Amino acid sequence: MFDLIKAGGWLMAPILACSFAAALIIFERLLALRRARVLPEQLLVVLRQWVESGAVRPMDIKILPLNSPLGRIVAVGLANRHRSRDILRERVEDIGRHVVHELERFLNTLGTIAAISPLLGLLGTVAGMIKIFQIVSVQGNSNFSLLSVGIAEALMTTAAGLTVAIPSLLFYRYFQGRVDELVVQMEQETLELIDVLDSPTSSPLLAESFPTPTPENTDESPPPPP
Repeated sequence: MFDLIKAGGWLMAPILACSFAAALIIFERLLALRRARVLPEQLLVVLRQWVESGAVRPMDIKILPLNSPLGRIVAVGLANRHRSRDILRERVEDIGRHVVHELERFLNTLGTIAAISPLLGLLGTVAGMIKIFQIVSVQGNSNFSLLSVGIAEALMTTAAGLTVAIPSLLFYRYFQGRVDELVVQMEQETLELIDVLDSPTSSPLLAESFPTPTPENTDESPPPPP
């Protein structure tokens, strides 16, 4: 294996770096974009119960997994429950954009690796052909052992670049589709959550669970009379 890498010349170094970076990104995204992590089943069950009942049950809020991407959106919705529907929707959309950005993290890098890897291989091919012509111009075409050095460099870099680019492109497309699928479902759950939080039946329950700050339930006290 080392002899094959050595035969590819110095351009094998950036190609190997691209392969290492692509492998790390693919492994990290496979873990990060798991459905159980983005859309926890426990959270989905509670949200469906809220939608079916048309109200938010305070007892469910304490057990929600709010550290997930969908959970962060739900937490923002609960924190802005007392605001108007337009403001509530705006706050949820703001945090939703941040969540989508995190889901798409490193995908641009993976796409760039898929694009430049075959170009690096092509550059290695050109470098190998240049080496072949230099040998032919100096020693003629009778010494095949010297010509094989340039041919090996041309072929190895091309093969290595395609070997890195093909799986990188496949996983890049797969992760894009995965993110789109998760985002669509999060949008659906979020719209239903907004409807539930904006319904009049859930407001009294939420008020009991999250009382509005007043001088009686906070450390602040009204200023003494002059």
